[in-house]
Amino acid sequence: MVVGGGVVGVACALAFARREGVDVELREGRDALGLAASGTNSGILHTGFDSKPGELETELILRAAHLRPQILSTLGVPFEARGAVLTPRASSDHDTIAALAANARGNGVDISLSADGALHIPGEGMTDPVAFTLALAGAAVEHGARLALGAPVESAPDAEAVVNAAGLGAGRVARLFGDDSFDVHPRKGEFLVFDVAPPERILLPVPTARTKGVLVFPTLDGRTVAGPTAVDLDDEDWTVRPEARGEILDKAVAMYPALEGAEPSFAYAGLRPAGRDGANYVVRRSETDERLIHAAAIRSTGLTAAVAIAERVVALAGLEDRPQEPLRRGVPWVRSEVLWWRRTADKLAAA
Repeated sequence: MVVGGGVVGVACALAFARREGVDVELREGRDALGLAASGTNSGILHTGFDSKPGELETELILRAAHLRPQILSTLGVPFEARGAVLTPRASSDHDTIAALAANARGNGVDISLSADGALHIPGEGMTDPVAFTLALAGAAVEHGARLALGAPVESAPDAEAVVNAAGLGAGRVARLFGDDSFDVHPRKGEFLVFDVAPPERILLPVPTARTKGVLVFPTLDGRTVAGPTAVDLDDEDWTVRPEARGEILDKAVAMYPALEGAEPSFAYAGLRPAGRDGANYVVRRSETDERLIHAAAIRSTGLTAAVAIAERVVALAGLEDRPQEPLRRGVPWVRSEVLWWRRTADKLAAA
């Protein structure tokens, strides 16, 4: 059983369903898939150019870069390799950019430095996070998985193996099995969406020790998005704070002057499941109950790494040598209200 209908959960369901003789059920507490952290992801598929060497997150991001193109192509998931650029804005930025370039080369990521000191990462690209989630789910069903919506897990299931991919609820699911080795909390990222012609590439700020900062990026439907903020919460709060506009807009205009004087069409907030005490990317078997495999505390790079996380979870379940069916495209598992941009546009007023 897989608990959680976000992109990581459905990727796990698909990975198991493709293995010969494996019976898979996915349970999602909400009435549709991809309505929480996955659906409010920026949609950027990262290369790992700035990921720290030696960390599991980095390993899985880099592995996903090899697995994902064939999956995107077979399942018909929209993707545009826009590329990204990080431009220095102060003399002190050059050292930071040089360090990022060295890090990218160490991770095997293709980058270049232009004469003005800007870092170019051609492999960064855009997808629709809900379309990706639904395509993975449709393929999982095509391979025999069962999806149960509106089916929250309230007690430890009687199953041979349980994958905890419950996102913001992963700590609660772990405790159903007596496992309190980690917990997650929501980290709010607020975005402003503009009906302004988007930049050709993803515009990245020079990161600081605390945050990667506000970026400006295009959407597949021709909008421009600026954000996110980073606000740690104790409880789920999907509203956009009034002060978010001021925290985002000036930084965004400095990066993309076309936003000068523009008013957001709407705003939205995404909640990322951040691990408490820095315990992110908890991908391992539970030490409390051997039936339980965690795919938890997966922050926003989970969209990028999902297919590699799923591969790792299959290995943790001891099924990596089980014969695997060739990937087949299914009918995207969609209900009309899950077309995310359209579903939320009228509900999320600009801050």
